[in-house]
Amino acid sequence: MINLAGKHAFVTGGSRGIGRATALLLARAGAKVAVGYRTRKPVAE
Repeated sequence: MINLAGKHAFVTGGSRGIGRATALLLARAGAKVAVGYRTRKPVAE
């Protein structure tokens, strides 16, 4: 896996589906991830 330590990413649509999977993969690779979403907070958690 690629090493993204020290990198930052902003993922839109990150509460579910492809956006959520992308955010999780980036975080597992070491990136600091911020997530944007339009749904209610409990759904995104």
